[in-house]
Amino acid sequence: MVENYYRELVCFLNARLGNRQSAEDVVHDAYLRVLERSSETPIKQPRAFLYRTALNLVIDDHRRNVIRQTEPLDAVDHEEQLFSPSPQATMDHGQRLEMMQRALAELPYLCRECFTLRKIDGLSHPQIAERLGISRSVVEKHIVNAMKHCRVRVRQWDIG
Repeated sequence: MVENYYRELVCFLNARLGNRQSAEDVVHDAYLRVLERSSETPIKQPRAFLYRTALNLVIDDHRRNVIRQTEPLDAVDHEEQLFSPSPQATMDHGQRLEMMQRALAELPYLCRECFTLRKIDGLSHPQIAERLGISRSVVEKHIVNAMKHCRVRVRQWDIG
């Protein structure tokens, strides 16, 4: 499946972005997008689909940065006031966060630790590997497995 392309895609994006950390972040986001897709239709060309998803994320991020640089600060502040989350949205966010915490608690220690060190603490894969005394490929597998598990569990709980 798409897990086989992780390192290849990180290297590809690193060459374009010039920053391995940013490349890894984009790849993680691309994996999440692919894993969270709601279509039941199988992906015919998973490698191409994953690359296109990652490149779209890079383009979207670039567009957001360009807009952010040209928009006056007071306009952004005004929009933030208009679009502050409703109490219902805040409650939904809290419920989703609780579901994520429950899903993470179900994971084996090393899998959960890799995921939290990456997503919460912002450590790179080599830093996590060194801290935990495991290989980078094991770190990558744990993070992908944690993302899959959380996605599946949150979907199950959302439906139920």
